[in-house]
Amino acid sequence: MIANYGYTDGSGNYFITIDTSHCTACEHHRCITACPERLFIVEPDDYDEMAASIKKEFRHHLKYKCAPCKPVTSRPPLPCISACNLGAINHSW
Repeated sequence: MIANYGYTDGSGNYFITIDTSHCTACEHHRCITACPERLFIVEPDDYDEMAASIKKEFRHHLKYKCAPCKPVTSRPPLPCISACNLGAINHSW
């Protein structure tokens, strides 16, 4: 299942997408500790399997919360994406 967390406003689409079919296979959920803003949480998905998601209080603020990891120029690999061995996490912007 593909889960999208985020929002759309006049300046664009700001979503973190998690492929829960990959995420549920992860034993370590390194994305939780890799995120400097601590946006991720592990909770049961729609099928009662443990998968990462974005904390509800941050879903409408991703543009700002993720800004330190997504500079305008010279972007290194994002910590949450780099930490995910299974390629379950993507960003839309």
